[in-house]
Amino acid sequence: MAAKNSAAAESAAREIVFTRVFDAPRALVWKAFTERERMAQWWGMKGFTTRVLELDLRPGGSFLYVMRMPDGREMRGKWVYREIVAPELLVVVHFSTDDTGKPIPHPYDPSLPPEMLTTSRFTEHAGRTTLELRSVPINETPAQRAAFNKLADAMEEGFNNSLDLLDEYLAKA
Repeated sequence: MAAKNSAAAESAAREIVFTRVFDAPRALVWKAFTERERMAQWWGMKGFTTRVLELDLRPGGSFLYVMRMPDGREMRGKWVYREIVAPELLVVVHFSTDDTGKPIPHPYDPSLPPEMLTTSRFTEHAGRTTLELRSVPINETPAQRAAFNKLADAMEEGFNNSLDLLDEYLAKA
């Protein structure tokens, strides 16, 4: 029986989990995640620029963006909002897109799952905000789940990179 449970655990997708404390009130951190102009200031990776094409903050609405790399290549992505409880909770499905906003395989590693479900919780204590972020693949094949599990550490580094940019933005806001 133990071998069966072990095999089941191995086949399950890893969950990427972050907890980050920002020296900023929750209202400001919430705005940084939910306002078009603010998202353009920090979302992405160091050295990239982000252009926000759409931010429609409502269940079923979306955040559509283009990230330009230092070498000029572009990568597009989209969040579709599933649940919004201001200023406490954002649940989104995110994925890579083509120029029209339609889902595509990840442009740099098509073996990855097509979609990620990310839950972000915002809590405040003494003027500081704790962000708990949880992200898991959804609608993936077993091969895509295995690719995710193998590359989860690198994806965590990418998330951390974006949260570092958020921290820098909040310090100036």
